[in-house]
Parts: sequence; structure tokens; C-alpha cells
Amino acid sequence: MSFHCDIPASPTVQQDDADTRITRWDFQPGATTGWHEHGLPYVVVMLTAAQMHVHDGEQVNVIARRAGESYARPAGVRHDVKNGGSEPMAFIEIEMKRLPG
Repeated sequence: MSFHCDIPASPTVQQDDADTRITRWDFQPGATTGWHEHGLPYVVVMLTAAQMHVHDGEQVNVIARRAGESYARPAGVRHDVKNGGSEPMAFIEIEMKRLPG
């Protein structure tokens, strides 16, 4: 499974303050985020159904996501995300700068 892509995903920062950074990510079919590492824990909320391909440096995990589905990941995750489907894919990523407690 190739991850080569000339189409970058399109991030739009919706909010960036002392507590959170909220970014909407839009992907055309085949688009990728590019390699990156999260310095903050984060939550993703899917806006569309998607065939998400997540490369962790060793393998590609293919994950079917439903619109409205959400998941959380810790800081330090290095990966590249690709829209492996034939329709546009979009999600909201919420990075938590300050954790409650």
C-alpha cells in the first residue's frame, strides 16, 4: 500500500488559545497529512464517514470510520494519515493544552 501522494490535506485552525487548539482537516481522496508527531494529547471527531489509512512508520492500518465517531490519542504519536476512500474525508482535531484536574 503506497502512501506517496501529491495532494496535501487542508488544515484550518478554528481556535487556538491557552486551553485548546481546534483544527478542521479536509482530505480529498488520496490526500495525506504528511508525517507529523503530536506534542499534545488530542481527540478526533469524524465529520464524514471515511476509509482512513494510518501509517505508523512500520505498517499501515486501515480503519473504517463513521461520521460522528470520535477517538482519543496520547501525545507523542508519530504518523501519517491518508484518505484511502473515494469520497472527501473531514474531521475535527482537538488538541488539549491543559488537562482538567
